[in-house]
Parts: sequence; structure tokens; C-alpha cells
Amino acid sequence: MKRFSGILISFYLIFVGFDSFAQSKINNEPNEFVRLSMELISSVKNTGDYQNYVNEYKALPLNTLAESLNTDRKIKAFWINTYNAYVQILLSEDPSLFDDRGAFFKSDLVNVGGEMLSLDFIEHGIIRGSKVKLSMGFLNDPFASKLEKQFRVEEADGRIHFALNCGATSCPYVAVYSAYDLEKELDQISQQFLQRTTSYDKSEDEVYVTTLFSWFKGDFSDGGGVIGFLKKYECIPESADPKVNYKEYDWTLDLGNFTELK
Repeated sequence: MKRFSGILISFYLIFVGFDSFAQSKINNEPNEFVRLSMELISSVKNTGDYQNYVNEYKALPLNTLAESLNTDRKIKAFWINTYNAYVQILLSEDPSLFDDRGAFFKSDLVNVGGEMLSLDFIEHGIIRGSKVKLSMGFLNDPFASKLEKQFRVEEADGRIHFALNCGATSCPYVAVYSAYDLEKELDQISQQFLQRTTSYDKSEDEVYVTTLFSWFKGDFSDGGGVIGFLKKYECIPESADPKVNYKEYDWTLDLGNFTELK
């Protein structure tokens, strides 16, 4: 696949108004497909001129893409950027799609290499490693498709739930993710989201947290569950063991919530 040279990319990004940090982040990404996904989400954030990138997605060689995304870091970076970008694109172009959220997430609306994929397929099939959507992260899908097996991650990572934005008010902010610095970026977005959404009442020994912890409980088990994540990201003291309460999720449509990770 033909791509711009580094110099032309830099010139183009400056021309359309990307900030210097985003330019550096994109230019430093060695994987061309992850870089494409970063360019897509950056264009959605900064200019709204994303059609050329959408066309590139349609022409992607799937086998080459799968071979290039050969680590979980690359897979997560590419598909998180893709998911977040297309949520913004689809709902900006037709907000009424959010009236029936179930149909929106299940419908095949994202064209990657000529294959029409659903947001559910990208999230639960690829990024979560073939997890059954309503199993709270405890069951793998025994009927995963060949395409799903070709692209999916090896290990589930609870932090991705603090990076994926489905267009609702209670969702995490949208950021640009690289493969080369993904561990740091996922830790940053997790801390940012959890500190923003967690309420700790020391006197009552209770904590109120995002209901994402409840919906995808199994995905957080390797990190010590809710309490382990809250301690890791400095939302509660190390000595605390409070009762956990889950906040109601606000599904009001809310687009354009971007943040920058350093």
C-alpha cells in the first residue's frame, strides 16, 4: 500500500492544523496501519476531513493488515482508534442511529478492507479477544469467525474499557493511541477516567464507580477487580476496602469529547 513519505505527512498535518504533539506522535509510530488509524482519529478530532482515510480503510489488504498487527499492542491501538473514529463519524453523520443503540452496535457499518464490520465485532470479537458480549467477560465465543480469529488479541485488557467511546455522556474521552507507547497511554486514560468518575466516601466506607466494572467484571479480574484498579490508579487509599456501588450509565448522546495523552 502506498503511503505518504514522512516529510509529506508532516507537511500535510501542519497544513490541516494538527497540533505539534499529535504530529510527533503520529510520525513516531513505526507501524503504517496503526499510523493510518491515528491519522483517521486525528482528522476526525481536528478537521472533520476524514473521507480520504475512510477510503484508505476500504482498500486495506486484510491479510497484510493481520500480519502487520502481530502483537496485542498493535491490535489494540489500531482497533481502538478505528472504533472511536467510526463512532464519531457515524453518529455525527446520522445521530438518529443512536435511537436504537442495540441495532447501532450490531449493524455492519464499518468498512475495513471491503469487509463490513459491526462495532460489537470490533470491541468484543477483536479488542476483547472473542468475549461473549453479555457474559461479563467470563465466557469466550466458541463460534468466533475466521476473520475474528485472524485479528483478535491474545489476552483481555480491562483498561480498554476506559479507552473506548461509544458516543454516550458516561463514556471515556477519545484519545489518539499509538502502538509504541500504548501501555503508558492506557494507564493515563484509565487514571484520568477513573479519577473523574469515582466517588470515595471514607466516612461511610463506600465507593461509587462506573458501571463498566460491573458489565465487564471478568476483564478486570487479572488486575485485582474493582478495588485493585481503584488502588492502582490512586482513587482510594491502599489500606481501603470499601463497599462498591455502581453508578447509573448516562446514555445521552455526547460527541466530540476528546482529550490529549502525553
